[in-house]
Amino acid sequence: QVQLVESGGGLVQAGGSLRLSCAASGRIFKINDMGWYRQAPGKQRELVAYITSGLIATYADSVKGRFTISRDNAQNTVDLQMNSLKHEDTAVYYCYADIFRFGLGARGYWGQGTQVTVSS
Repeated sequence: QVQLVESGGGLVQAGGSLRLSCAASGRIFKINDMGWYRQAPGKQRELVAYITSGLIATYADSVKGRFTISRDNAQNTVDLQMNSLKHEDTAVYYCYADIFRFGLGARGYWGQGTQVTVSS
């Protein structure tokens, strides 16, 4: 089994910062891309940022310059540092990882989600 466990969500005022963390555990052979998505009420889930195993990061235009994604390949973790938060960043944030399991191939896994609320 594979699990992605997120932490770090919460309530923050506009202009503040939060750091989200996600740890993957289980019978993992290799993790390819890891990333963060978010889903606001009444909206579709959208990509926030992702990072390759070679540490190349890509960001949604809406968060460029404010959010930073990082990962630790040895620990199978991915973090999202969120600065200058805006009310429109309010959403449930989901960790995602493309994980290769020996004998089973690669597929995507999701965390359970963590709520981020930014008060204006």
